[in-house]
Amino acid sequence: MPTLLRRLLPDPFILALLATVALASILPARGGGADLVDVLATIAIVLLFFLHGAKLPREAVLAGLKHWRLHLTILAFTFLAFPLMGLAASRLFPGLMPPALWTGILFLCALPSTVQSSIAFTSLARGNVPAAIASASASQIMGIFLTPPIVGLLASAHGGTIEFGSVSGILLQLLLPFLAGHLLRPWIGRWVDANKKYISYSDRSAILISVYSAFSAAVIEGIWSRLPLPSLALLFLVCAVLLAIMLTLTQLGTKLLGFAREDRITAIFCGTKKSIVTGVPMARVLFAGPDMGLVLLPVMIFHQMQLMACAWLARRWGNRTD
Repeated sequence: MPTLLRRLLPDPFILALLATVALASILPARGGGADLVDVLATIAIVLLFFLHGAKLPREAVLAGLKHWRLHLTILAFTFLAFPLMGLAASRLFPGLMPPALWTGILFLCALPSTVQSSIAFTSLARGNVPAAIASASASQIMGIFLTPPIVGLLASAHGGTIEFGSVSGILLQLLLPFLAGHLLRPWIGRWVDANKKYISYSDRSAILISVYSAFSAAVIEGIWSRLPLPSLALLFLVCAVLLAIMLTLTQLGTKLLGFAREDRITAIFCGTKKSIVTGVPMARVLFAGPDMGLVLLPVMIFHQMQLMACAWLARRWGNRTD
């Protein structure tokens, strides 16, 4: 199978997510089983953010300070332009989709960038890889602090409110494990770096358990009867338009700012990506109630779209000889 075609096929992890949603739709966790899944999801999320902190190379973040103009530009795309774009869409077309899906769009727009895929695509397109490492790492850190208040501000500006989980949940499940893992990196960093493959299984397991827990509750509350097919089709369209606008905006913006080609490539891939690894566990902590399943749908759909679009762009730019 040609390499490009293989890159455009659904990501195996997306297939696993779809299988998890199907399982929750057929056999949702109920009663004591739901309580057990909830406990397992909490433990998995704490472990995920602990390992994220342990994986973060402090040297990469410090090195990134040398290229502060590029990193500020990328962070502005991630945490300012993207949220404003989502807010504008929700204000212009409020009746286009159910409120919970618009909440999911706003949450998606407030998420930090990815790490692994941003670096991989930057490398494939012959961009500034060290800058991508520093920028994506900084985005992950800042997302823990910035995403919750940004989502709250977007919801307020949209004319509604979001019922957040407790502040203690955010601290205990996200922030403290992350900080603990990073502080322990001098002692466990070598082991973490040597076992990245197995740690990635831990990350994905945490996401799958969280998705199963969220969609089990949503299915019991009748999510599929509340989500007509036209709304789902419109959700795909909204995600595609957001991605296309942000890809165009990052290309034109970095060109107007006078960045070199390698830095522009880094800004495009780091500034338009949204992390499902951070998004799914964070949604479980931030949002309460059965609407969590609907909130997660935009994140899952956008994840596959960004992989397909960025794979095509990275291959195209990487093959250029100029």
